[in-house]
Amino acid sequence: MTPLKLAALDSEDLSVVSAHVQDAVLMVKDLRWRPADQRFVVALNRYAWEAKGKRRDPGQRRQAVLDFARVTAARAMKLRRDVPDAVLSLLAVTFEETEAPAGRITLHFSGGGSMELEVECIEVTLTDLGSAWAAQARPEHDLSD
Repeated sequence: MTPLKLAALDSEDLSVVSAHVQDAVLMVKDLRWRPADQRFVVALNRYAWEAKGKRRDPGQRRQAVLDFARVTAARAMKLRRDVPDAVLSLLAVTFEETEAPAGRITLHFSGGGSMELEVECIEVTLTDLGSAWAAQARPEHDLSD
């Protein structure tokens, strides 16, 4: 499988990136705000949903970097920043426009935590690093709520 390299410049592109990082796992310390560079960088192990496998195959994970440019502010909500090794599961990345093209990108984590990024515009890249490895299990979600 070829490593992914995606760019998002509008909300439709961002929804594609969001689908590729759904169920990614990372640690709190992997959330990096670089205010001098107006960047927010996330190192993560994403579940490779695009990899075709047999029904019982647990699939693959890949190490990747999610890079947000033109970030003017970042706020953690319901995340234990004082526990840097706490594991997070990324569920989705969304965009809410404020004054076009500016808005708020939100990273939604399981358990109700989130990271809000104020952005001048959508400018996001997702880049796989290195090779894939076998996942321990295929992510599942309880859809009964």
